[in-house]
Amino acid sequence: MLRYVLRRAIATIPVLIGISLVLFVGIRMLPGDPATAILGQHATPAAVIQVRHELGLDQPIYVQYASYVWQLLHGDLGVSYLNNKSVLSQFGTRFPATVELTLAAMIVAVGFGVPLGRIAARQPRSGIDGVVTVLSVTGVAIPVFVLGLTLQYLFGVVLPFLPTTGRLDTRLTFGIPATTHFMLLDTLLAGRPDALVDALRHLVLPALTLGSIPLAIVTRMTRAAYSDVAKEDYVRTARSKGLTESRVDSRHIMRNAWIPVITIIGLQFGSLLGGAVITETVFGWDGVGSWVVSAILNHDYFVVQSCVLIFALIFVVVNLVVDVLYGFLDPRVRDAR
Repeated sequence: MLRYVLRRAIATIPVLIGISLVLFVGIRMLPGDPATAILGQHATPAAVIQVRHELGLDQPIYVQYASYVWQLLHGDLGVSYLNNKSVLSQFGTRFPATVELTLAAMIVAVGFGVPLGRIAARQPRSGIDGVVTVLSVTGVAIPVFVLGLTLQYLFGVVLPFLPTTGRLDTRLTFGIPATTHFMLLDTLLAGRPDALVDALRHLVLPALTLGSIPLAIVTRMTRAAYSDVAKEDYVRTARSKGLTESRVDSRHIMRNAWIPVITIIGLQFGSLLGGAVITETVFGWDGVGSWVVSAILNHDYFVVQSCVLIFALIFVVVNLVVDVLYGFLDPRVRDAR
């Protein structure tokens, strides 16, 4: 297993190099210029030339790329062109917000998706199966921004039960230091149960919105995997031995059905970490997604390319973790390695 993990880890190096190269060149092919974004549209040509020289943007692109790679090898992700702050430090303060939202969304997706998929698979072609199928198709079909705005209107205007923007009521932020930048954890460390409850209330609508598509996908995959495994000969043999239905379900069906389900969960988790842009924008969530959108609009090269590279690394690591879990769930996979 250790050899397999090391082999996969080494294989990620050329992948990350390829991503960084394509990203580096692609960003610089976009229209616009960081110097103009910094100085404003009324900047003089001489001022633009001076800023481009100070930022090293007047050098050949291969020289810029070599300099960027050299910085990466030394753990330096560069600085933002707009505020001259370290990309790594800004990422560290914003990424916990994205992780918090993604974990909440996946709790919604897995917590509801797996049970719904199992219920539908146990009663195929029934009314419950039909309802679950319709809901799963609808969850995939509705755009995230439409669902987010709809939830904001329903629960923020029509039935004003939940807050619709931000991570915490600004009136409660006093006395809560950003120790970890995880709002739920920081409110706990500060001993503020009122702020914790408010932070949870702020998390509900964004988590439901972001988790809608993974919820639908996990539900459909669980139903399909459960149905396929339930038809296997060893399941019929287990029932013929007199095992209880609950033991057959947990020991023989779900243990094998978990393999494709975990694959989907891992892929969805990795994609949500880098793809929560729309949800963060709609709900004013101060995470990495909204920050990257702002960086793209302002041609802040280091922010965009470094964040996307980190997201690619996270996605690769998540897939590696999923592959390792295969070995624990299915001995055949472990032996094949």
